[in-house]
Amino acid sequence: MPETDGDDLSDLPPSAKLVFKVLEYDGPLTQKGIVEESMLSARTVRYALERLEDVGVVEEDVYFADARQNLYEIDKPDCDSEAPASAD
Repeated sequence: MPETDGDDLSDLPPSAKLVFKVLEYDGPLTQKGIVEESMLSARTVRYALERLEDVGVVEEDVYFADARQNLYEIDKPDCDSEAPASAD
C-alpha cells in the first residue's frame, strides 16, 4: 500500500513527529537512544514508534550489538530499483 510520508505524518501526534525527526537527523537508533535524543519518556517513545510503524514510515530491525534491543530507522523506498535505467 503506497503511502507518502507527508500525508501520514500530518495525522500523527507531535511526539511521533518528533521521533520521526530524531530518526531523520540522527539515523538508526535504539529506543533508548531515541529517548535520550528526544527527551521524551520511554512510554511516549514506544507509543510514537508504534504509530510510525503503523503508517509504514519506520522499520524495526535487530540491534546486533545487543539483541535484546531493536534498531529503528526511517523506511525509505528504494529509489534505485524502481527508477527505469537510462541508456546513454
